[in-house]
Amino acid sequence: MPPLVPEVRGLNLDPETRCLHYYSALDIIAIKMKCCATYYACKDCHSALANHPLEPWPRSEWHTAAVLCGACRTELTISAYLACRSICPACRAAFNPRCSNHHHFYFAGHAIRPEPR
Repeated sequence: MPPLVPEVRGLNLDPETRCLHYYSALDIIAIKMKCCATYYACKDCHSALANHPLEPWPRSEWHTAAVLCGACRTELTISAYLACRSICPACRAAFNPRCSNHHHFYFAGHAIRPEPR
């Protein structure tokens, strides 16, 4: 199988960007980290594989394409991802709505709004 483009790093990564830490059917996004301009499946994969701390994207850069749909490989801007209501605007694949519990790690100034269980 040819490598996936763009490259996504992670532990026990599958073709749709699920990893050792997040592997439900809905865990199909990867995030380009501001600190290294590299896609990782999650913050925990970044911690395990990168040799530097994670740096969140400032609100002034939310126009940057930095979220990857693992189903169709479409890159979304941070703003588009945050507004998409956990559905890929390109292919309509469902994303995990509970990812919003972690947005503050990736997107500076994003308020934590826990999703109902």
